Amino acid sequence: MKKPSPSVPAQSIQLMQHHSLPSLVLEHLERMILAGQIIPGSKLSEAPLAGQLGVSRGPVREAFRGLEEKGLVRVEKNRGVFVRTISPDEADDIYEVRQVIEALIVAKLAREPACLAAAGLSELLAKAEKLAARGNFAQCHTLNIEFHDRLAVLTGNVTLLDHYRRLVNAIALFRHQAHSKIRDASSLKASVADHQAILNALLKGDARAATRLLRDHVEASRARLQQLLIDPTGDTHELS
Repeated sequence: MKKPSPSVPAQSIQLMQHHSLPSLVLEHLERMILAGQIIPGSKLSEAPLAGQLGVSRGPVREAFRGLEEKGLVRVEKNRGVFVRTISPDEADDIYEVRQVIEALIVAKLAREPACLAAAGLSELLAKAEKLAARGNFAQCHTLNIEFHDRLAVLTGNVTLLDHYRRLVNAIALFRHQAHSKIRDASSLKASVADHQAILNALLKGDARAATRLLRDHVEASRARLQQLLIDPTGDTHELS
């Protein structure tokens, strides 16, 4: 049997055995977009990206289709592929829909609180609280997003999860458009406290309290968005 080239790490070979090349390219580009390394409105070109990633243009082209399905890029005929931009009005609408979907999530989970015990949510929030206290904005925000995502995953509803993640992706794009760099650690701490209160209500099976807390949490985030829009040069806040 032909041995792999020593220039290719064994870990990379193992990764390629379990994931197709287009899916790896898709995951890489998705991470770059959601991290703000490729900003909204940027044009994505097959040839430069293929050269940068060391692949042919085919996997990049397939990855573009996956990014479009995730709502992260738009394809314009005769112009190319662009990272999606979100208008302020659209962002406000997204928050409205997100509130409805997350209300459904907490309602479902409140009926089966036992599934939350082994999900590691308390540990996640404890870590987020420490990060917020240290003003570690980027990592705390990542954990805040993960908290909501884990709740969506625990519903076991794949369609709900898919729609929820598309909304979260759109909010992330808007944050980058608005250059939303977190300056006020108190907003991070408030977000973590909101999450802890929501989790406590869910563990008690109190759907009414969990729904009310979730609604207030999303509305507070939405209000911070509105404040950002009217004062774009002032302090920006955590949108989680």
